[in-house]
Amino acid sequence: MEPTVLGGKLASSLVAPLVKKLFVTGGPGAGLVDRPVRLTRLVSFRGEQRTLGEREVRGLAERLVGDALDSPGERPFPRDEETAVADALAARLLALGDLDMDDVQAVRLGHRELAARLRTAAGPWDGLSTDAGHFLDSATEWACLHVLEFFTRRSTFVARTLVAQTRGQAELIAKVDELITRVPRPDARDTAFERRYLPYAAEQYNHITIYGIDLRDSPDRWPLEVAYLSLEATGDEERATLPGGRAEPEHTVRLAAEHALRAHDRVLLRGDAGSGKTTLVQWLAVTAARDGDRVPYVLPLRTLVRAGTLPAPTAFLTAVGCPLTPPEGWAERVLTAGRGLVLVDGLDEIPAVERHRTRDWLLALIRAYPGNRWLLTSRPSAVRHDWLAGEGFRELALTPMRRADVTTFVRRWHTAARAPEYEALLLDSLHTKRDLARLATNPLMCGLICALHRERRGYLPTGRKELYDAALTMLLARRDRERGMEAVDLGEEAQLELLQRLAYALVLSGRTEMDVATAESLVERALPSVASAAGRGDAATVLRELLLRSGLLRRPAEGTLDFVHRTFQDYLGARYAVEEGHLDVIAGHAADPHWEDVIRMAVAHARPGERAVLLRRLLAADTPRLTLLALACLEYATALDPTVRTEVEARAGALIPPGSTDDAKALAEAGPLVLELLPGPEGLSDAEAHGVTVTASLLAAHEPAGALAVLRRFRGHPSLDVRRQLVGTWDRFEARRYAAEVLDHLDRTDLFLTCRTEAQREALPVMGPWTHLTFHGAHRATEITDCVADPGAVEELRIVNNTEVTELGDLPDTFTSLRLLLIDCREVRDLGPLTRLPLTSLLISRTADLTGLPALSSLTHLTVSPRLPGPHLTTALPTDAPLRYLYLTDDAIVGTGLRGLSHWQTLRALYLAPTTPLTAGDWAEIQRLPDLTCLGLHRSLLPDGIGAMPTLPGVEELYLTSLEGDEGLSVLASRLPGVRTVALATPGTSLDGTRLAALFPGAEVTLG
Repeated sequence: MEPTVLGGKLASSLVAPLVKKLFVTGGPGAGLVDRPVRLTRLVSFRGEQRTLGEREVRGLAERLVGDALDSPGERPFPRDEETAVADALAARLLALGDLDMDDVQAVRLGHRELAARLRTAAGPWDGLSTDAGHFLDSATEWACLHVLEFFTRRSTFVARTLVAQTRGQAELIAKVDELITRVPRPDARDTAFERRYLPYAAEQYNHITIYGIDLRDSPDRWPLEVAYLSLEATGDEERATLPGGRAEPEHTVRLAAEHALRAHDRVLLRGDAGSGKTTLVQWLAVTAARDGDRVPYVLPLRTLVRAGTLPAPTAFLTAVGCPLTPPEGWAERVLTAGRGLVLVDGLDEIPAVERHRTRDWLLALIRAYPGNRWLLTSRPSAVRHDWLAGEGFRELALTPMRRADVTTFVRRWHTAARAPEYEALLLDSLHTKRDLARLATNPLMCGLICALHRERRGYLPTGRKELYDAALTMLLARRDRERGMEAVDLGEEAQLELLQRLAYALVLSGRTEMDVATAESLVERALPSVASAAGRGDAATVLRELLLRSGLLRRPAEGTLDFVHRTFQDYLGARYAVEEGHLDVIAGHAADPHWEDVIRMAVAHARPGERAVLLRRLLAADTPRLTLLALACLEYATALDPTVRTEVEARAGALIPPGSTDDAKALAEAGPLVLELLPGPEGLSDAEAHGVTVTASLLAAHEPAGALAVLRRFRGHPSLDVRRQLVGTWDRFEARRYAAEVLDHLDRTDLFLTCRTEAQREALPVMGPWTHLTFHGAHRATEITDCVADPGAVEELRIVNNTEVTELGDLPDTFTSLRLLLIDCREVRDLGPLTRLPLTSLLISRTADLTGLPALSSLTHLTVSPRLPGPHLTTALPTDAPLRYLYLTDDAIVGTGLRGLSHWQTLRALYLAPTTPLTAGDWAEIQRLPDLTCLGLHRSLLPDGIGAMPTLPGVEELYLTSLEGDEGLSVLASRLPGVRTVALATPGTSLDGTRLAALFPGAEVTLG
C-alpha cells in the first residue's frame, strides 16, 4: 500500500495530533547553542523532559494501526497480525530517539529516507506476511510525512534553517575565494590579445583551398561556409553493463562530426582523402573563435615537422606563421585554465618515423595541461586502430556524403561562384548518371566536379573520361605537391599501373574487396615491370604507400582493402583490360548489369576500331538493355566509325522515347541505365512525354533521385495525361521533396491530389492550395481538416476507404466551398451536417446508414451504392433536389426498385449497375423521364434485365460497362433508335468493333 493510499484511510486530522505527542514543545528563537539540537533532545520519550513513555508510544502505534483497519475499504492485511504490526511500528517510532541528526537535517532527507533510517535503526521484524510488511513500510512513511510537517511548523525551524543556509553560503564563498587565489586570472594584456587573436583566427580559417585544380574561370579558394557541411562521423561504443549482467558488444554510434568534442575531450578522427578532415578542423576553429568559449590552435603537422622540433605551447602561433605576438606565458595560462581547443591535423601527412615522436609530443601536452579539448586527424591506414585508445582518445570516422549533402554542397558552391545558371544542370546530371553520383561522395570530389562543370559552361567532359583523368591526377600527384608536402616516392604513372592491376582483379572476381595478401602478391608480380616502384621496397611497402597516399585505396577492415569509389575501380579495371587486349572478356560479361560501367569505361579507353567491335557485339545481342547500353556508350566514344554510330542510334531510337504505356513498361525493364537516356520534354509528342514519365516513375524504386530529376523536367507540361502521371506517382518518392519540386509546379486543372500517408499530409502545407483533394485510407477527421492550409479553396473532396471518420460535423465548418464530396466511410451514420454545404455532387460508396440524405436539396449529381431505405426512391432521396445525374449501383435499389424515379423530371443522365434485375415497372419509371438523354447500363442487366425495356427515343448516349464480350446487345439497337454515341468499357477483353458498328449504324462506337 502506497503512503498516499494509506493517507486515504488515515485522515491527517487524526494522525497529526498523535505524531505531535512524540515531541516536546520547542521554545521561540533560532535555537543557537554550541551544538545543534539533536532529535534525541526533541523526542518526548527520552531525556529529562520525558512526557511520554514507551508504553504510550506503543499505544499511539496501536491507534494508528487500528484506525487503518477500521476504515472503509479493503483490509490491508489479516487482523490476526494487528498486534505484531503495532509492535513493529512502535519500535520504529521509538527509533527516532536514536537518530543522530537535527530537525533541519531530517527535513532535508525527506520522508522516504527518514523512514529508511528508522527501519535500519529499529532492525528487521520477522514473522510478518508480505501484505503486513508492506503496510508497515507504508505506515512508517506516512508517519514520517507528519513528523517532517511538524518540524517545519516549529517556531525555531525557520530561523535555524536560515542560519544553516547562511553558514553554508559563507563556507562556499571561502572555498571559491581560495580557488580564485590558486588559479591566476588572465591579466589585461591577455584579454586584449585575445580580442585580437580570436577575430584573426575566425578570418584566417574561414576559407578552404582545393588543391590540384587548375581551371581558368574557377578560383581555388572558397569561403568556409560554402564547403562545410555537417557530415556524419561514426564510432564504436561499448554499452553499459548492469551489475551481474552480461557484457554487451560494441555498437556503432553516429553523430554530427562537429559535435565530436562535446562528449569527449580527446578524439582521433579518421577520414579518406578529401573527406573533409581539414575543413572540419577549420570549422571548429572558426566557431570556437566566434563563440569565444575556447581558444583554438590549428596545428598542421606537415608544417610543424619541417622545423625539426615539435613546438611547445609558447611557439604554437609562430610555428604556423601567425603574425600576432602574444604576451609572455599567455598560451600556458590558456591551457592551464583548460580553455584551449588544440586541433592537430594530418597525422598521415608526416613520415612514418615521425608519428611516434608526434604521439609522445601530444601525450606530453595532454598530461601537462589536462582539461582542454584535443582533436587529431588522420587517414584510416596511417596508424593502427588502437593507436591512442589507451590514452583516452575516442576514435571516429567520417562517413561519405549523402545525396542531400551533395545537393547542398552544389547549391552553395554555385551561389558562391555566382553561377546559378549551371546549378540545376549539374544536379540533374548527378541524379541521373550513376557513375558520376558515386564519384561525388566527399567535398573534394564535389568541388572538382562543380569546377569542371562550370569551366565547360554547363557540360561535363565528353564521356567523363577527362573528369576521371583530372580526378586521378589530383589525387595521385598534384594535391600533395601543391600543399607543400615532400615529394611522393611513387610517380603518377607508377601508381596508376599498380592500381589498375588491382582494379582489374576485383572486376574479374565480381567483388569490391580483396584481402591484403592477394593485393601484395599482385603488386609483387607487377614490380619488375614498374621501374620507378621496384626500388622503393618490397611489395608490402609499396602497397602501404599506395594505401596511405594515393587517396584511391582504403582498408575497410583489418586484412582487406578496396577502392574508395566503385567508379574508380571500374575505370581503372577497364583501362587495364583495354591495354591488355581483353575486349572479348569485357563483351562476354555484357549481360551482367554489374559490368555496365566497366563496358562504358572500356569504350572510353579503346581506340576507334576497338570501340566499333565492342559496340557491334552489344547490338548483336539484340536485347533492349544492351541496345540502350550501346547508346549510353556513345558519349564516351570521342572518335567512332559513323556507320556504327548511326546503327546504334537507329536501333535505340525504336525504344526511346516510348510511344505508349506498354512501350514505357518494356523500356523500364532495361533498368536504371534508361534514366540518363530519357529525352524531353522538348521535341516530344504528348504520348511520348507521357511514356517518358511512366518509365521514370517505374524506375523510382531503383533510382529515386534519378527518376525525380527526369520527372521534374516535365512539371510544366500541359498534357493532362502527363500531369496525371506526375500526380499519381507521388507515393514512390519522399513526400515533402516531391511536393516541393514537382507537384507544386503543376497546372492543377482537372487534377486530383491523393494523400495516403502521414508524410503526405504533412507535405500539403508546402504547396499552394489544391481545389481537388482525395484522402485515401485511415485518416481521422481532425487530421484531414488540420492538414489543409487553405480549406476554403477546396472544391472537391474524396474520402476513400476510411474507417476512422465517424462524424461529418467538422467538414462543413472547414471546407466551406465544397461542391463535390465522395464518402467511402463505413462508420459514418448521419449525412445531415452536409446541408450546411453548397454541395451539387455527392457520391456515397459506403456509410453505416443514409440518415439525412433526403435533406440535401442542392444536389444535381448523386451516386449511391448502399441500400436505400423505404419502399420508394422518394422516401430515400432528396425530393427537392434538381437532380440531373443519378447513378444507382450495387444494393442501392434492392428494396425500392426504381419506384418514384419519375419524380425527378430534371434527370438527364441515369446510370444503373444494380444487383437485382429491373422490372417492367422500373422501365416505366425511366420512360417517364422527359429530359433523359444519357443511359448507362452494367453488364449485370444484359441481356435478361433489358427484356422489359421499352423504346426510349430520347436517349442519345449509351454507356455499357464491364462487358466481357459475350453479351447479347442486339435488342438495345431497336429500343434506343436515337442513339448517336455508344461507349463500351471492356477491361481485359476484346470486342468485335465491326459487329457493334453494324448494330448501331448511325452511331459513333468507341471501345475502352
